[in-house]
Amino acid sequence: MAPCDDGHMVNPIPLDLVRLRQSCTQCSLRQLCLPAGIGADDLSRLDDIVRRRRPVERGERLFRIGDPLGSVYVARDGAFKTVAISEDGEEQVLGFHLPGDLIGLDALGAGHHRVEAIALTTANVCDVPFEELARVAAQVPSLQHQLLKVIGHSVDRDQDHMDILVRRQANERIALFLHGLGERYRLLGLSGHAFKLPMSREDIARFLGLALETVSRGFTRLQEDGVIEVRGRHVEITNSAELERLVHYTEAPDPGARNQRR
Repeated sequence: MAPCDDGHMVNPIPLDLVRLRQSCTQCSLRQLCLPAGIGADDLSRLDDIVRRRRPVERGERLFRIGDPLGSVYVARDGAFKTVAISEDGEEQVLGFHLPGDLIGLDALGAGHHRVEAIALTTANVCDVPFEELARVAAQVPSLQHQLLKVIGHSVDRDQDHMDILVRRQANERIALFLHGLGERYRLLGLSGHAFKLPMSREDIARFLGLALETVSRGFTRLQEDGVIEVRGRHVEITNSAELERLVHYTEAPDPGARNQRR
């Protein structure tokens, strides 16, 4: 209870801002809650519609192809992949989702999902009913603005994926993938140079449009060239300059100094 101006006791606003800030620390929607322009009532309304801490087991699907759009999801921890299924049942990996990513935007146009979202690890998600989110966003302009930014970031990642697929050399695709993943970890406040891959080599191959054997050889070559150090799924970028060169497709400063393999 807190005293008001006339000395009477009143109930405080039923919203734990400390908890809310902590829960949104690694969330792509955190800026919806924390700007100075968002008042306590709007924070409470947003907090009310978010179903937090839904546990998801490895291999579990958040949604399947054809499911109607019910909720969008924010990965609180763990990692997910989104996949399309070909007519012959082959899985194509379209994206990887880390903590803070919004999952389920593929259904915004048609109203039903065109991909499946599968947990790569044990994870927790915020389950946000889309109709309620849209209703609140329509009444809170800064929330609506941030949603558009999040959608824009998703489009950017799709373009990054296309940029990878147009590269002809397998080692360039792998370098772009590792560079981009490191940048995403860095934005989460984690190390962008040493991290654990939540996805398998097979998932990486399907994402990069390469054979599994080609990806394995590519990782080996990058390690032998001193660009990365690999221990199982743990990757450390040991030569950032060379990785940047591969990413930006520039000539090696001293081609004779490197062991070129064809």
